[in-house]
Amino acid sequence: MTALVIAVLAGAVIGLALGALGGGGSVLAVPALIYLLGFTPAAATTASLIIVAATSATALYAHAQDGNVAWKTGSLFAAAGFVPAYLTGAAAGRVPEAVLTVAFSVIAALAAARMFRPAAARPPARIRPGKAAGAGAGLGAVTGFLGVGGGFLAVPALVGVLGLTMRRAVGTSLLVITVNSLAALIARAGSGGGLDWALIGPFTGAAILGAWDGKRLAAKVSGGSLQKAFAGVLLAVAVFMLIDVIA
Repeated sequence: MTALVIAVLAGAVIGLALGALGGGGSVLAVPALIYLLGFTPAAATTASLIIVAATSATALYAHAQDGNVAWKTGSLFAAAGFVPAYLTGAAAGRVPEAVLTVAFSVIAALAAARMFRPAAARPPARIRPGKAAGAGAGLGAVTGFLGVGGGFLAVPALVGVLGLTMRRAVGTSLLVITVNSLAALIARAGSGGGLDWALIGPFTGAAILGAWDGKRLAAKVSGGSLQKAFAGVLLAVAVFMLIDVIA
């Protein structure tokens, strides 16, 4: 199987998950780029931000058409993460690749744990600005440093901290992911000379198309079942990456 075919297939799967779940799918972009397409960890995190930003923006448009995006709430949440995403995005290039890989595997395992236990919906409550800002800043830092969208953290935070319904949290998380990914990309501008655009382009295109299908899938399949199945795959990837670094 050629690298181009692998890139298209991987992109389609990641886009499908991102469109259906509003997060988690992008976490697979980095290991796919490293282990299937031969990217270095540093290049993979930068390429992942490109893929995540484009795919999230597409999925955001699809969810916005159905009125499932809380624009004001999402904008405030994203604003809190913009500077942390920029700063950690700039710092990531100076971190040893083994450290990046270990940190990524830990985050992937946490993502899987979160998806095994989806956040329970709560009735709308008074928003605590400090808590919301802290959650947004933490999400931005993770996005910038590891090149992941962070939707697996954003969705529970938007439900638990800001009181959004699960459906609106999924749509709103895509706004947050898009903004944070773009902030991290701005910080990494000029450091992407080693990126293989012949693979990133098809990967991104397939992910965008997959995101549209994922949005339709979310309306037909039980969200809980979908999340648990994906969480199992994600946990296996996290363990594999950790073993690979240690061995």
